[in-house]
Amino acid sequence: MTQVAAKNWYQIIKSAPKGRFQGLKRDYQVEDVLKLRGSIEIEYTLATRGANKLWQLLHTEPFVPALGAQTGNQAVQMVRAGLKAIYLSGWQVAADANSAGDMYPDQSLYPSNSGPELCRRINRSLRRADQVDAVEAEDYMAQRDWYAPIVADAEAGFGGALNCFELMKAYIEAGASGVHYEDQLGSEKKCGHMGGKVLIPTAQHIRHLNAARLAADVCGTPTIIVARTDAESSRLLTSDVDERDHAFIDRKAGRTVEGFHRLKESMALQYCIERAINYAPYCDLIWMETSHPTIADAKEFAEGVRKVYPDKMFAYNCSPSFNWKQHLSTAQLEKFQKELGALGFKYQFITLAGFHANSFSVFDLARKYKETGMLAYSELQEMEFGSERHGYSAVKHQREVGTGYFDHVSNAVSGGQSSTTALSGSTEEAQFRTETASSEDEEILTLTAQPMAGDEKILTPDALRFIKNLNKQFDERRLQLLSKRVKLQKELNEGAWFPDFSGTRLISEKTKHGGALKYHLIFRIAV
Repeated sequence: MTQVAAKNWYQIIKSAPKGRFQGLKRDYQVEDVLKLRGSIEIEYTLATRGANKLWQLLHTEPFVPALGAQTGNQAVQMVRAGLKAIYLSGWQVAADANSAGDMYPDQSLYPSNSGPELCRRINRSLRRADQVDAVEAEDYMAQRDWYAPIVADAEAGFGGALNCFELMKAYIEAGASGVHYEDQLGSEKKCGHMGGKVLIPTAQHIRHLNAARLAADVCGTPTIIVARTDAESSRLLTSDVDERDHAFIDRKAGRTVEGFHRLKESMALQYCIERAINYAPYCDLIWMETSHPTIADAKEFAEGVRKVYPDKMFAYNCSPSFNWKQHLSTAQLEKFQKELGALGFKYQFITLAGFHANSFSVFDLARKYKETGMLAYSELQEMEFGSERHGYSAVKHQREVGTGYFDHVSNAVSGGQSSTTALSGSTEEAQFRTETASSEDEEILTLTAQPMAGDEKILTPDALRFIKNLNKQFDERRLQLLSKRVKLQKELNEGAWFPDFSGTRLISEKTKHGGALKYHLIFRIAV
């Protein structure tokens, strides 16, 4: 189908699953998208694949948990640990991951290309992890899907609608699966948990959301759009041009010295609901930024929006700006996210997880290193070794970053005869294969059959650990099958026959077998 022949949004976004745009509104036409695409239609594989994957997760999981990654390696560890999605925080970009190479508070002071650049870096790190995994596999396929969908922070858009349009395109090119925009004034933008936030009129934010959707349509991607409102804790509004904002303006309080309108604090939650209802047709999820974690407020917000849009999904910031233990008991913390998920908060994330994990772990190591020297690092290393049973692999740092992958490149270009490969002869190869074998791995493994003549001991400590973990998980079932198998073998040894077993049909009934069956026939008996 040619571009000119496209008549609806599913023909424009060919990869979009059925029902993807149900209930969504665009204040532009298919023809506008076709005019803006240009002559060549570029495919954005990571953005498209990630958006569809995230959409499926949102509709099949009770909720999708994510942590904010500040580096590519943090994202790799998150996926290795089992998380299915990644969050990219503007706060973390400002603090320590921006293209200016500086440290900023969360006030949109960094260059606007910084977020897309971090997104690109995260995807490249995930790609390297996929390559390392695949190059070690017999079928050359990675053992997990490393390309976790990334939901990225577009702040307040860094300007007007045109800036929102360009920023969305940049994120799509970097492989983002979803992007969120907040309804603050960009030039006065603050972290959602700071004071001094200024809202823009409802209509202006809808225009920004429209611009973001238009950019995704022009790129041909079903990118997830999240609309965020900061109305719960914002006390200022730029303009009263939109009548939908009038009921929430405190006329008696007057304006600020900058000319901003003051808002009624007592109506903050209702203002969030009202704004969310207006944003709902232009986004896929809605995020209400909150001042404290409470199920009651989340419930009131979700129910208020769903009275008008019953199928709307929500996002929730499980923010490090909250003192969680001060607000919730251990029992409440354990069920907090499940309760949110049941209310429709399908994407839940800890924005600054990377910053806090990095800050504390490095501080803790440095403090202990100052006191005990190399003992401190050795203790960290032992914790790494212990975490291998959970899938952790970065203790072998050379392998983790792709040394083995590039050894394969070196061998490939040398006809398989490279003498300069890096892992062979490395201290990692010599020492870590032994070090990773803990005392637990040295336990004797009882095998169900005697080794055949000529067998060699080829199992590495990692392989032994894998076998041991399997043994723990399936030992009860294994013993049941083994008992049945021993019984069958005994009956066979005593002359019994089982002509109905498909595994024995190739053996003539007239043939007599004394003693145990041959090794290769044992595995043909159905158990």
